[in-house]
Amino acid sequence: MKRQIIHINQEKCTGCGLCASACHEGAIGMVNGKAQLLRDDYCDGMGDCLPACPAGAITFEEREADAYNKDAVQQHKIQKEAQFHKMNDEEKTLPCGCPGTNVKMFDRNKNVESKGDGCNIDKGCDEKFTSVTSQLRQWPVQIKLAPVNAPYFHDANLLIAADCTAYAYGNFHNDFIRGKVTLIGCPKLDDIDYTEKLTEIISQNTIKSLTVVRMEVPCCGGIERAATNALKASGKFIPWQVVTISTDGNILED
Repeated sequence: MKRQIIHINQEKCTGCGLCASACHEGAIGMVNGKAQLLRDDYCDGMGDCLPACPAGAITFEEREADAYNKDAVQQHKIQKEAQFHKMNDEEKTLPCGCPGTNVKMFDRNKNVESKGDGCNIDKGCDEKFTSVTSQLRQWPVQIKLAPVNAPYFHDANLLIAADCTAYAYGNFHNDFIRGKVTLIGCPKLDDIDYTEKLTEIISQNTIKSLTVVRMEVPCCGGIERAATNALKASGKFIPWQVVTISTDGNILED
């Protein structure tokens, strides 16, 4: 049949892999450092990959192609997830291969005893304090880097936090990160609207709850608006809350 389908210009492609991450059907893969349409019947022709390409290497074309096969796409996703769980940490990379974007999941269910082996500078090194074990369950944590369909979003309690909050609030890991999948960002420094990316994450995954943690400063309102607008746009009804941290490190009551 003749239909609209994507075309990838190999000369323009820089191999960043962003289109492969943006493709919800898994139709695009990285082959020899370049993006490539793997199978015609995986491509739905909707073009979610187009805005993700910074080099303008992806366009639409109309040509003879196999019809979009939803069942084949679903089977492909199941196979990819199964392969993911068999990989070691070094193999779990995003298409661009950047070490900083390695997709990792950490087991925090094990009981680890805190040890009083730190030095409390404020009270002098004669007094020991209890060290805090990290509660981070996945990597990457930056909203911009997290793959939309990462396996750790399945049945996740999602935490979306302004990156300053973890520095301002001392017990951030235990009070907020524990038991959640964490995404962070700064709407002022990143100078982007996270709404579209967060909408895709919430829409395409089985998110159980949403917690937004922001600072009291006005510019932090951007991350709250993006998260709440994304929840509305997703059409899903899940428990959610917004927590505001003061600049001196306290939780502000509504």
